This record gives sequence, C-alpha cells and structure tokens, in this order.
Amino acid sequence: MHEIHRSVVVLGSTGSVGTQALDVIAANRDAFAVTALAAGGGRIDLLARQAAEFGVEAVAVADASAVPALKEALAALGAAPKVLGGPEGVAEVAAWGCDVVLNAITGALGLTSTLVALEAGRSLALANKESLIIGGPLVKRLAAPGQILPVDSEHSAVQQCLWAAGPDGHDPARVKQLVITASGGPFRGMKREEMADVTPRMALAHPTWSMGPVITVNSATLVNKGLEVIEAHLLFDIGFDRIEVVVHPQSVVHSMVEYVDGSTIAQASPPDMRLPIALALGHPARVPGAAPAIDWTTAHTWTFEPLDDEAFPAVALARHVGAAGGTAPAVYNAANEACLDAFLRGELPFLSIVDTVAKVVEEHDVTPASSVEEVLAADTWARARAAELTAGQSR
Repeated sequence: MHEIHRSVVVLGSTGSVGTQALDVIAANRDAFAVTALAAGGGRIDLLARQAAEFGVEAVAVADASAVPALKEALAALGAAPKVLGGPEGVAEVAAWGCDVVLNAITGALGLTSTLVALEAGRSLALANKESLIIGGPLVKRLAAPGQILPVDSEHSAVQQCLWAAGPDGHDPARVKQLVITASGGPFRGMKREEMADVTPRMALAHPTWSMGPVITVNSATLVNKGLEVIEAHLLFDIGFDRIEVVVHPQSVVHSMVEYVDGSTIAQASPPDMRLPIALALGHPARVPGAAPAIDWTTAHTWTFEPLDDEAFPAVALARHVGAAGGTAPAVYNAANEACLDAFLRGELPFLSIVDTVAKVVEEHDVTPASSVEEVLAADTWARARAAELTAGQSR
C-alpha cells in the first residue's frame, strides 16, 4: 500500500465539495496537510474557522471587499495567515506551494485557477468541471498526462474502471463506450409537459445527492449530465458517439466502461462525494475508510433505463456543443448559468432554461478558444444574450 504524505490547497473551501474535502483531510491528518484556502466570500466566518483549524499559510477571498471582515474573523481566532483578495488573490493561492490543488470553485470562475495550478506543475483534483469544459483546448495544452484527477463521481468511476482494465484500459481503441450514469434528478420519469410548473424549491430537492444549488438545479435539468459528457470526452479522448448516458436512480453504480470484447467494468459505492475526493487527493493510494462501503448483507435492487431526450434535451444539446468545440461549450455553460440564476429568482420557467440555452448556442458564431480572453469574451456574450432572452419571462 502506498503511503500518503500530501500538502493540499483547497479552492472553494466553503462549498459542498470543499467542506467534504476538509472532512477527509481532518480525518487523515497523518496523510494530508492544508497549506492554503480560497473561497468566494459569502461565508467569511466559516472560511476563517477553516483557516484557523488547519493552520494554513494563506487564505484568499474572491470578493476583495470581504478582506477586512476576513482579517477580523481570523484575528478573533488567533490565526494570522497571509490574506489575499480578489480574483488575483485566488490565482496566487492556486499556485501556492503544495502537492495537490483541489479546484472546487463553482462555475466559469474556476478556469483561471485551473490554468494557474497546471502551469505551476501541481496535481489538479478537478471538481470544477466548467473550467475544463469552457477552456478545453487551453487546459489540455497545459496538462501533462495524469496531471488532472477528476473529482466528479462519474469521471472518478470511469477512471477507476480504466485502471481496473490494466494496460489496455487507457487505450481508446480498446474501449467500445463509456456509460455515464445519471440519477435522473427529482423529475425522473416525467414528460416535458408535466414539468411546466416546476418551482425552484422542487428543483432543489435532489433525491440522492446533497449538493450546492447550482449543481442541484443542473441535475434537475440534466445540464449537469451534458457537461459531464463533454468533460468525459476531454478527459478520456473518447468520441461523443461512444459516450452513453443511462438513468440509474439509486446512484450506486457511478459509471461503467464497456470494452470491445463485450465486457463491462462498473464502479459502485454508496453516493458519497468523500470517496472520489479522497481518491483524487491521495492518488495512486486509496484512503482507508474514506466513505462507507456497500452493505452486502442486505438486499439491493439497481435499475437502469434509457434517457428521455425529449423531456431532457440538455444532453443531446451538449453533444452538439461538444462536437462543435471551440467557444461553443463556453457559451453553453455561460448561458445556462445565467438562465439558472433567473430561474432561482423566479424570473424564468423551468423548461425555458434549456430552451434559452439552445437559442443562445444557435446564435453563437464559434471561434477556436485559443486564449483565455477569447473564452471569457464568449462567456460574457452568452450571459448577456441569455439575459436579453429571459427578460420579461416569469414562472
């Protein structure tokens, strides 16, 4: 068994993945140490407590106006790390001395941190799928083989299935298809017309996972699964025609890999993000007791069913966007984030989220995404256009 002695930087430490990552680290102090933290700035007291508990060298807050409050909260706890503010402060922390950077920042804001961490030569435990999706060519150009370790449960599962297949596992010619599982969200089995009156409260009630509001609503629309299809293509170099999505409501089989000889390898575990987090932080070692295992002394029934593309068109749209490449994925992601915010404010019907994203994607003139500026320009345009299209709509 490999021994683990890793220093870790956690970006997005006050969010769902960030707090669970710190739980894993706290339970394995002999294996991990935290050198720096960064967060958006909405939960200053929690960020200060985290910094004090783990004795970090530096802490950054993306909202520069929150720096005084953060310093005050740290002083009250007797902690005195270096305090950084603004996006440039978060970027400095992303390059901080460590073995592994966990990027759990939500949304497109994570792109700069992903690029900085890769350029600094850090192993990147990637929970911010958006940065890979919107900046695919930029990220792939910088990343060395094996430098990115996926934290999404589905991509962690695919990675484990590829490892399990041995030397042939990472040969795309040996893989017939990747099978990405989806819980189906809170509206699984519903027809499109039945979702006309969905409210934010209904969309935030995920049946199997406890996550932040953005990813939870994305799971309800299945935009999140569309993003995962694009991410799988970029991570594993498998064509979109060989990435399947199946609905598996129990969320125990996290994904599968089918090989050319007809064999399928699956990864199964109870739905708990601490397992893929621990695997990404400790790779190639496994962290003992990172999460509960399946109880094989009780009966289980696992079901699988095809995805209803008519009711949930987000995945098919993502395939189209991913195949187009360039700035198209950035536009898909940005338009969705803008529409999601409008929906949560009660200003956009649920079904109009993906419909509006499709309109924005259709209007966009795709360019190669050869620079951060180009990607961010597409992102800005898509948000503005989505705002124009959603203006005046209401639930």
